Amino acid sequence: MSIINTATLPKLLWEGLEALWGENYGEHSQEWREIFDVHSSSKAYEENVQLIGVGLAGVKPEGAAFNYDTMAEGFTTRYTHVVYATGLQVTEEQIEDNQYKDVANAHAKRIGFGMRQTKEIVCANVLNRANNASYVGGDGVSLANAAHPMWSGETFSNILTADLSELALETMAIRIMNAVDDRGKRIALKPEKVLLAPALCFEAERILKSALQNDTANNAVNALRSKGVFSKGVAVNHYLTDTDAWHVKTNAPEGLKMFQRRKARFKTDNDFDTGNMKLKSDERYSVGWTDPRGCYSSIPA
Repeated sequence: MSIINTATLPKLLWEGLEALWGENYGEHSQEWREIFDVHSSSKAYEENVQLIGVGLAGVKPEGAAFNYDTMAEGFTTRYTHVVYATGLQVTEEQIEDNQYKDVANAHAKRIGFGMRQTKEIVCANVLNRANNASYVGGDGVSLANAAHPMWSGETFSNILTADLSELALETMAIRIMNAVDDRGKRIALKPEKVLLAPALCFEAERILKSALQNDTANNAVNALRSKGVFSKGVAVNHYLTDTDAWHVKTNAPEGLKMFQRRKARFKTDNDFDTGNMKLKSDERYSVGWTDPRGCYSSIPA
């Protein structure tokens, strides 16, 4: 355990410093909210169970009996909530002798910043590890995978390996709009939002907001824009580590999810024996995906 004492921050014990720098930066808005649909929880974990519905109807010959279908349970996804916590312990003397009270009084702000950054990274890692075989969903494969198993015995793909371009976005949109459920029935899956790192934000802006086709001499309409394919636009996430990868969030009702078990809380106390001030914060939540149709990804090699 590390304790902040007078030797830890010795310059703060003397007046005359022209500036203290390194922690007064602004921070990004809560970008994780662009990725996940938020749900509350009151249990140690939450489970989402896939329900396999009725398949297609068949021809019934005259006088023949009905061919009765069945229903079943498919894959189960479990969200196990994790506690994330941090804190500071400061000696009574360090607080007492500190000549810059605005610094001494901002410990709670520093802890809050660390907690928020942690949440952003935990959430972004779901996409950062989208094609990592060590991180699997309820169907036993990674979020972005070319062979998601279906109850019918078929598989479906929600991954491309194409750099961001007008053609790649159109290809992804078509794949999403051709989606089927686990019995092979067509579903009204739609692309809604493009999620990407800052390195791709300008290219995405040019592609999606150009009146005509991007980077061509064709006098042709920008179909992505005119049809409003990505109705919720582009969300830049500063915590995505692959600068070439991009993702599309769809309207799947049970896709990328966060369960908030306990919101962030902050507490302070003083140790009776030492006089040290203790500050701590913790939060409990889980993130993941239920239906991989909720996110389609392109991860270029």
